[in-house]
Amino acid sequence: MKIVADLHTHTIASGHAYSTLLEMAKAASDKGLEMLATTDHGPNMPGAPHPYYFGNMRVVPKEIYGVEILRGVEANILDEQGNIDLPLHFQRNLDILLGGFHFPCYNSGSVEENTRAAIHAMIHSKIDVLVHPGNPEFQLDAEKVVQAAKENNVLIEINNSSLGEGSRKGSYDNCLEIAKAVAKYNWIVSLGSDAHIVFDVGNFSKALTLIEKAGLTEENIINTDIKKIKEFLKSRKRPRFIEG
Repeated sequence: MKIVADLHTHTIASGHAYSTLLEMAKAASDKGLEMLATTDHGPNMPGAPHPYYFGNMRVVPKEIYGVEILRGVEANILDEQGNIDLPLHFQRNLDILLGGFHFPCYNSGSVEENTRAAIHAMIHSKIDVLVHPGNPEFQLDAEKVVQAAKENNVLIEINNSSLGEGSRKGSYDNCLEIAKAVAKYNWIVSLGSDAHIVFDVGNFSKALTLIEKAGLTEENIINTDIKKIKEFLKSRKRPRFIEG
């Protein structure tokens, strides 16, 4: 299975990452990727950029080093109503909107509360991708979340970084359960390296092993085809793709 896009990465603007956008794009080019989403953390994350950073992303070229660039954000889900930390005004120039739970932006609740927050973020805040939903700190009802994702045309992320020894330890079993639910309901996942440094760009090794175990096929993976990604973003009414 050839992966042509990394849809979750961070630059030094996130405050706890270590490479510039140019360095990340060069790494993506060197690794044969065709598309890179730059998705720095939303403003409520400690060290993250001001909302103006996202409002000004129109200046970011659509292509760097031959790699198509998606201008995005990893917004923080703030509450059970599914509110996120980037107002609509600052989303106008974005190509992709990721959303997920992070401490201290969201205080972990019960499975039911977290599930409601995730579903409401899909419905009310209109995130395009629910990121690292397997995080054991924010337990979710896998079936309800996947069903809601399909009903609202939102991608479920399988986050490679969650499956290692670094962040979000203990995510593997939850991620596997979520991936199996995606297979059951024949929905779509987005693979994200969650790279915070150039060396991790395009690294999906653990995620690919997990999705194979879950029974997902190439048809369930959006990262295998640039055309599929663009058609999805057009269906989400992202301006750049509506306008062509």
